[in-house]
Amino acid sequence: MANRTEISELGEFGLIDRLTKDLKPANASTRYGVGDDCAVLDYQDREVLVTTDMLMEGVHFDLTYVPMKHLGYKSAMVNISDIYAMNGTPRQMTVSIALSKRFSVEDIEQLYEGILLACRQNGVDLVGGDTTSSLTGLAISITCIGEAEKGKAVYRNGAGQNDLICVSGNLGAAYMGLQLLEREKAVFNSTRHDDGEPFAPDFSGREYLLERQLKPEARGDIIRQLREAGIQPTSMMDISDGLSSELMHLCRQSHTGCSVYQERIPIDYQTAVMAEEFNMDVYTCALNGGEDYELLFTVPLTDHDKVIQLKDVKLIGHMTRPELGCHLVTRSGQEVELKAQGWTSNL
Repeated sequence: MANRTEISELGEFGLIDRLTKDLKPANASTRYGVGDDCAVLDYQDREVLVTTDMLMEGVHFDLTYVPMKHLGYKSAMVNISDIYAMNGTPRQMTVSIALSKRFSVEDIEQLYEGILLACRQNGVDLVGGDTTSSLTGLAISITCIGEAEKGKAVYRNGAGQNDLICVSGNLGAAYMGLQLLEREKAVFNSTRHDDGEPFAPDFSGREYLLERQLKPEARGDIIRQLREAGIQPTSMMDISDGLSSELMHLCRQSHTGCSVYQERIPIDYQTAVMAEEFNMDVYTCALNGGEDYELLFTVPLTDHDKVIQLKDVKLIGHMTRPELGCHLVTRSGQEVELKAQGWTSNL
């Protein structure tokens, strides 16, 4: 009997490495394949960027509390974010869906309304896709195509020692939004008024957290700022699996270590309040929560004065020698080793 390895033994990143370790490009136009936010295709004077994501009902989204329009918007935006994470400009998108009979035409219209809204806001053309039936619910597969100027695409492997580490926006809010939705779902399913009616969800004062989870925004504005300031990042990726995991990706592929400072990690007020309410450490949420879709990037030390002028960008640390490892420096000055959490399979 052949040996059987459970997917959970490898996790997401180990599975990807195993499936793609022997892949070698057969075409001269394939400049960069598996291993970054996008593939990079070289066609004459422009570099073509291609990224794809698949979202499965019950694994990546719960239709109990995710409206179809929001689902469409988020599905498109996470792909657009990958193009920006390569310092590129998104141009076209294809959308493929598999759906069961429980979905109506109106449901799918709402899904596409969200997709098209995300596309319009980022100047992206929806140029094709596929639709098929499903016996297990809804599945969405999106491919986004973009472009970058020759030599301007930014990879994960370009950071050097002493480069500055920067993030856009704030972290942990999307994760806290998910915790809030899951809590209210549990209350809705288990608690009833005297007349038998379920309690209505209470989201008052938490709207920002819900928006960060249900309607994330790809940070094209940060890419435009970097270009206008004349800053070429040395490495970059978007934060989908948590800051800690993404930092370790950059360090592993760039052959560096890193030091990031707890007190510099940007946290929104609502995130901090919600974490306290759940009796959770807010910095653990920021480091490991994921789905923020903010940009994590490094710049040369010589760009310090430029990067600190950028709107909604925070300098959080610096790259170090690889033998020093990856560390979080706490408020008390202690160094704590970073650990990548990321996505792991329950299969």
